[in-house]
Amino acid sequence: MTAFERTFVAQAADIDELGHVNNAVWVRWIQDMATSHWQAVAAPAHIDAYVWVVVRHEIDYRGNLSVGESVTGRTWVEDGPRGAKFDRYVSFERDGRTLVSAKTTWAIVDRATGTMIGMGGLAQFERGIPQLEGVPEVGYAINADWWGRGLTTEFLAA
Repeated sequence: MTAFERTFVAQAADIDELGHVNNAVWVRWIQDMATSHWQAVAAPAHIDAYVWVVVRHEIDYRGNLSVGESVTGRTWVEDGPRGAKFDRYVSFERDGRTLVSAKTTWAIVDRATGTMIGMGGLAQFERGIPQLEGVPEVGYAINADWWGRGLTTEFLAA
């Protein structure tokens, strides 16, 4: 799946008492990456109607930034769905070095009702067909009440 990229610059308000970006800021940037990716591929009506919510974050900190330094964030969806959730991967790199990486789990929710709708992504299925081993396939799980609204098209675009 194609990665989405965005650049972040550490501001004075992002810096903690140790002189580098606070871990809560990295969490905010992870959310900003997911939101920016959704806004880049989703129809405006869907942005208004639905919201992605985080279920879990797993974050590895390997480095940090000081005020004024920039980092390139990349996000992608690698694996297929598990029920109504999917995993998003995020990596923040500077000068060819990964500073922070994360695996985050998300689900899509209807803004008006708070109902979990579903999710989508890529999966590798065991088919017993040698030519298809290791070939990713599109997978999605959408609550039937939400079929016919273009969400699968957006899952595929992401």
